[in-house]
Amino acid sequence: MTITIFLASLLGAMALGIPIAFSLLICGAALMWHLDLFDAQILAQNLINGADSFPLLAVPFFMLAGELMNAGGLSRRIVQFAMALVGHIKGGLGYVTIVAAVIMAALSGSAVADAAALGALLLPMMVAAGHDKARSAGLIASASIIAPVIPPSIGFVIFGVAGNVSISKLFLAGIVPGMLLAVALWATWWWLARGEAVTPPPRKSRAEVLLALRQATWALVLPVIVVFGLKFGIFTPTEAAVVAAVYALLVSMLVYREIGLRDLRRLFINAAKTSSVVMFLVAAAMVSAWLITVAQLPAQVVALLQPLLDSPRLLMLAIMVLVIVVGTALDMTPTILLLTPVLIPVVKAAGIDPVYFGVLFIINNAIGLITPPVGTVLNTVAGVGKVSMDEVTRGVMPFMLAQFAVMFLMVAFPQIVMVPARWFY
Repeated sequence: MTITIFLASLLGAMALGIPIAFSLLICGAALMWHLDLFDAQILAQNLINGADSFPLLAVPFFMLAGELMNAGGLSRRIVQFAMALVGHIKGGLGYVTIVAAVIMAALSGSAVADAAALGALLLPMMVAAGHDKARSAGLIASASIIAPVIPPSIGFVIFGVAGNVSISKLFLAGIVPGMLLAVALWATWWWLARGEAVTPPPRKSRAEVLLALRQATWALVLPVIVVFGLKFGIFTPTEAAVVAAVYALLVSMLVYREIGLRDLRRLFINAAKTSSVVMFLVAAAMVSAWLITVAQLPAQVVALLQPLLDSPRLLMLAIMVLVIVVGTALDMTPTILLLTPVLIPVVKAAGIDPVYFGVLFIINNAIGLITPPVGTVLNTVAGVGKVSMDEVTRGVMPFMLAQFAVMFLMVAFPQIVMVPARWFY
């Protein structure tokens, strides 16, 4: 009965067009009424406590870092460096997109921010060079979702808080899987672009490559600082977010000098607006998460999935399929906040490493950002690149399938994730 009320109240509110955060509050109120615990003060207290978390401070700082990087010229210099490295290869602009996406993923942690930057910088270049517009937009969208997997990742921060899992371990465990997603995109682009009659730009000289490297060095140093600091315990993930934001601010203002004092107000407001949406979602979800625990909903789910607990791979496969279905209708953040409190006890009961589960769960949610009809990154690329949603959806399909293939390969062979992860721990 509890599961029925939970789903009916949540889905019913969403069906009426109520925003996700308020739907979560309605769901929480419905559960409180069902459990005979309804009290407006408890509801308000849990709402405030939901956002009162030190690790969640990482979210606004990573958002701010992304704004500063895009406005301060760091993103553009990364693209120029990638152009100098691989732009001359046949289909080179596609490889530039992938390389730039990987580097930018290690800077911002936001798929939407990377999609906006890459779409604005590279899509016009790819179309002008003669690449298919829909395919190019699809590549940019699918490359952008590497951002939530490679550290620093806002998705890992939210999952770590919701599931009480080490965020530092999640960050370090996401490095190799993120690179594997990039390899899948590289192979898919090679296969699709090999028949295009597009003449790549001439190869850059060694001096030009070194110049591009020198100009991008300040941007390239940041991922090294973050990974090194986490690996050796110099700072926590929250402190890493502060380091990233301050570093991006100093480089943008003092080194590249593309941001002035008059620009800061606009950038801070943009970051605050985006952060407020995420934080309100987190706060509302924590109300439901508390009531899910009180109602012993995870125990009921464990009982339902009891036949699968003896087969961790089969259980993981079932969970991944469930997340794919949910990801077509919900954005990444609400999916993480809704499913994590329910699934973590199931995963632990089956003896699955929560860090391994977290990496695959975030990969699946990241791919959900490019699954129609809700895909946030699809909408971002369509808006920035002035491409119809139908075209972007058609173009993203082969890349999305390649990334799903990598994810299910990790389900079948967990050591692909965990063996490299222990190198970084």
